[in-house]
Formats: sequence, C-alpha cells, structure tokens
Amino acid sequence: MLALERITDKQKILIVDDSEMNRSILADMLGDEYEILEAENGKEGVAMLQKCCGDISLVLLDIVMPEMDGFGVLNVMNKNQWIADVPVIMISAESGSSHIERAFDLGVTDFISRPFDALIVHRRVVNTILLYAKQKKLVALVADQIYEKEHSNSMMIDILSHIVEFRNGESGMHVRHVHMLTETVLTTLMRKTDRYHLTPADVSVISTASALHDIGKIAIPGEILNKPGRFTDEEFAIMKTHSMVGADMLEALPFYHDEPLVKAAYQICRWHHERWDGRGYPDGLKEDEIPIGVQAVALADVYDALTSERVYKPAFSHEKAIQMILNGECGAFNPLMMECLRDCADEILEQLQGDGALQQSQREMQNVARELHKHEELTASERTLELLEHERMKYSFFASLTEDIQFEFTVHPPMATLSAWGAEKLGVPEIIMDPAHNEKALELLGEDKWRGLADALHSTTPGRPMINFDCMLNYSDGPRWTRIVARATWSSDEPPRYTGAIGKAIDIHDSRMRLDDLERQATHDAMTGLLNHATAKAKVLERLQERPDGRYALVIFDLDHFKQANDTYGHMFGDKVLIHVANKLRQSIRDGDIAARAGGDEFLIFLECKDEVEPAVQRIYSALTGRFEDFPISVSMGVATIESVGGNYDELFQAADKALYTVKRSGRGYFRFYDGSMSKTLSAISPIDGEAEADHT
Repeated sequence: MLALERITDKQKILIVDDSEMNRSILADMLGDEYEILEAENGKEGVAMLQKCCGDISLVLLDIVMPEMDGFGVLNVMNKNQWIADVPVIMISAESGSSHIERAFDLGVTDFISRPFDALIVHRRVVNTILLYAKQKKLVALVADQIYEKEHSNSMMIDILSHIVEFRNGESGMHVRHVHMLTETVLTTLMRKTDRYHLTPADVSVISTASALHDIGKIAIPGEILNKPGRFTDEEFAIMKTHSMVGADMLEALPFYHDEPLVKAAYQICRWHHERWDGRGYPDGLKEDEIPIGVQAVALADVYDALTSERVYKPAFSHEKAIQMILNGECGAFNPLMMECLRDCADEILEQLQGDGALQQSQREMQNVARELHKHEELTASERTLELLEHERMKYSFFASLTEDIQFEFTVHPPMATLSAWGAEKLGVPEIIMDPAHNEKALELLGEDKWRGLADALHSTTPGRPMINFDCMLNYSDGPRWTRIVARATWSSDEPPRYTGAIGKAIDIHDSRMRLDDLERQATHDAMTGLLNHATAKAKVLERLQERPDGRYALVIFDLDHFKQANDTYGHMFGDKVLIHVANKLRQSIRDGDIAARAGGDEFLIFLECKDEVEPAVQRIYSALTGRFEDFPISVSMGVATIESVGGNYDELFQAADKALYTVKRSGRGYFRFYDGSMSKTLSAISPIDGEAEADHT
C-alpha cells in the first residue's frame, strides 16, 4: 500500500549526470512512476537541491562530471545537511574500491554501475525511497514523542516557578527567566571558549537545575520573606540561610544523589550567592572555586532582580541593568562571564520581549530532530529511550520536592493521572478513567466544580494557557480549600486543539491562609495594610486609561531621619512609626485617592484634583508631620503632575522621585513640585547591591 501511495504521489528523482544519453536511459526506466528532474553537471544539481531539496525523494549522482564532480556535490550536501533527508545513489562506470569507499564515507546509500540493468536500477530506487520514507516517518514519530515530553517538562518548570514563588508573592516568571538567562549565557560561553569543557548536555542540566536556586526560601519566615524595603542585619542573616537550607534539602533526598541534575541543583542552591571576589556566602568561595554553572545562575539571578519590579523599587531597563552589572555596581563577577553577558545582551532582550515557552520548546525540538540525523551511533529507538528516561527522571525529581497533588489529564483517552503522594492524600487510584463521569472523581469535587474546572481549561488559549481555580476539595481526611494551578495543553494543528492539562493542587488550608488572605497578601503591604507598589501602579494605570483627561498628581514621600528611630528606639519602634504614618495617610486622603507603601520608609500617593493640586498636597503634608510618642515626624515630598510630565506612569514616577531627591539635597522637611530644571537631576534610586537585591527575588 505504501508503494502504491508513493507511485500515485509522483515523487521526484533528480538525475545529475553530464551524459544526456545516461539521463535519457534512466528517465525512460523510471519516468512512468516518478517525476524526473535533470542536471547536466554538479553545479546545476546543487542549484536544484537548493531550490527544492524538500521535494526531492532521491538523487542519482554521477561521479565524473565537469564544473563540479559527484564528490563535490556530496560535500555540499553534507555541509548543508541535505544528505540526512535526501538519499543518494551513485552511478558510474568507475568501479575502483577507493571511489566506492569514498562515496559511502560521504553518505551515499547505494552504488549502481554502468551499463544499467533496468530491473536492478528499478528495485534499488524503489527500495531506497521506501527505506527513507519509513525512516522519515520514524524520525517524525520520535520527534513528536520527545517534543511532547519536553513540552510537559517546560510546563512543569512553569508550575514549579509558580509554586516556588507562591509564598513571597512573586509571579513565578523569575524562575523561568533565570532558566532562560542561564542557558543563554552558558551557550555564549561555550561558543567563546572551551576552558570549562561545557557540552550542550551540561548547559541543559544546569539551566533546568537553576529552577531550584531559591527553594530554601520555603524555610524563611513569611514576615521576613515578604518584608518590603531593606532587611535589618538580623533579618538578612536569617535570609542568607536559605542557600544552605536548599542544599540540605537536596542532600537529604533518599534517591537520585548521583544524577547530574541533583548534583548541579545542590551546587546552585548552596553557592548562587558566592561572589568572584570571595565576599559572598555561605562558604566564601572565590573565582573558579565557584562552579561555572553556579556563576551563570548568580549572574542571571541578579539581572532578573534588577529588571523586575519590586515593592521597594521600579524595574530597571534592560540597558540600565546590563550597565550596572558591567560597572561592578551589583557585586563581582567572572570577567569572562561579563564578556558573555555583553555579547548576548541583545539576544537576552529579544527572548524576554518576544519569546515564549512554546517557541522555546519548538526550537529545542528542531535541535533534537537534527541530532537524530547527525548521531548515527545511536538508533532512533535507542535515542528515544535515552531521552524519555531523562525526562522521566526530571519529572520524578521535581514531583518529589513538594508535597502537592500533581496531576496530568488527557482528552483522548479521557484519563487523569495523579502523583503517588497525591493519590494517597485524596484516597483515590493514581489513574482515573473518564474523571467527568467517574464516581471517585465526582466525590472529590462534585459535578458542578468539575464542570467549572473543565470550562476554565477550555477557555484558555495556546498563548494564555495558565489557570488558577479555587475550590473545596475532598481529601481523605475531610474537605479543604484548594487552589488548582494548571496549564492547558494544545496541539500544534491549525487550528489548535485542546488536548488536556498538567498541574498541581495546592492545599491552602495547610498554609494557614484563607483565599481572601491570599488575595490581600498579594496586593497589600503586610505591615501597614496599604497597597503595595505593584498593585498601586496597576490601579493608577487603570485610572489613567478610564479617565485620561483627569487632573492627576503623583506624590512620593519618605520620613526624614527615619534611621534614627531604628537606631535609638529599636526596629519594633520603627515599625510602629511606619504604621502610624500609614494611618495618618489614610485619614488625610479622599476615597478616590490611591495610597501605597513603596518600600522601606517611602510612600506613594496618587491624587485626582478638580481644582489646584497644591492645596491638596499641602493638606496631606501638614497631616503627616507631628510626633509619635517622643519621635518627631518630618517628611520630604516630591510631586509630579500630568500637566508637567504627561500620562506615562513610569515618567510620572521618575519625575516625582527627582523632585523628592531635590528636596532631600536641599535640607529635607518640605515638598516640591517637579519642573524642567530637575530633568538632569540624578535619580534618587541608588545602585543596588546585587546580593541583597537578589535575596528579594
């Protein structure tokens, strides 16, 4: 049947021979079953291959030709990797063993001597085309299987990112960014030098392991982990323990100790805050005592911290972050790694701006397909087993790190597969067939909730596949509030088809947090109860979009000599001062105004004024000044208006910040509006210490 399909399809055969007679004889033998293309020399043959290589099923190639001989054609086909997809049968009267051996070394599939025997030519052509057709089909199947596994692995990294960052209110993108940045920097290093003997496999393992660099933060108290602003010395000492905690967690695993992924993850957890000059922690390693993979993760960690928005600072631009790192403002790094960062800076920006996980997986799978062709020492099935086992190991390793209920769902067949721990926790089998109609599955959620979860997954798109679904889930020991974090899977067809989902169920009850507490923690400052900076910014942008013609002002203020409160009365008193100022701020603003703690002792106000802005600012300023117990409270305040700056939030924020900086340089204790004379004033945002900054990620 396959042969009949090939005959009907009229596959193309390219005959490259300088003898018109030979081309005519071969065309007569094969023309009834195949479409014949002809080239009278090697250069013409290469030109035809370049034009329509993907459509050619076989090349019949002469050895001795003018312009370019058959060996020259084979060299070009090898250089362009066409030889992997297009089989070549050599045709020649030259029967010397050296010619035949050289032809086979260059990748020919078979050899036919002149004069031609029609039966032999026909049989060898048919056999070769069928053989390559089966091989292409096998490679496609293998590539599809590996792609699906790699795609699932990518989703697991996405979900792990969300879980790791869940406690400290981050988006989860930090882990994925560090993965991408680590891979990009190490690939650039590998191209630049062989000093560290890195292989693509090493880069893959290190990049994957980078997802675990901050897993030790699970053990850090929430009040420290989520504190906006700078840490006290005591708090920073506690925060620094996360590197050893993460390493100890991995060392305590009862399995996988000899796996490269686990070894790399241990090094990264323990040493990603070591510094090239020996001033890092916990072991004070210096220079190349720090493994090169760990150096790359540390660099990626600092870059992403700089370019990400935090409650105590806005995000720096890509260019600014690169400049700060190269200028040594964020700690010491290997000079060679700095060169790599400079070399791949444009590539990093391009990937962060426009490249998603799906495109990344597609690129990886294209590389896999090329590798399948290039490595002839492994058969396709052996290579498949090796790669699938590697993916299984990574999946099992990630699953063992968190006691969450992990699941995978497929539409065809309709089946849910649970992790062993999750199945035991829920009191159900690990495999549930047709969960929408399965009695055990319906007992977990109820029919309505199953329908709601299904609707949420079906409402996703390939570009936005993630969902959070909150529900009461019936565990084996009783019902608990649970957040299901899942990613829908979509086929690569046009149009894409929904094929299932992969995800986790997070027990919110075990975390001692109700859903409203979670929402408030994500949007509000834990100490003062004001909005955090990220939420305030989102609300300001929403307001500007809804009413772009309003008269708005952005105010930034901080407490004068606040350090004296901490130094004289202690940090608990300093916290009470901040809470007092926050309460005064609430009392002095109107319902429509937006107030937030931007970080440390810095606060932000967004005002909408029907009349002049200055009286409103004066009123708030006066309300904030005074005393708290024996401590005098004075504030410095910078103000920027839409009229003076425009409607861009970042420009409005920077302008108010420059006005505040002008006040602080001039003696503190008053407020000032931004004007054009401040446009060249240095920003009040000082260079960030890379180590402390990365500890907030």
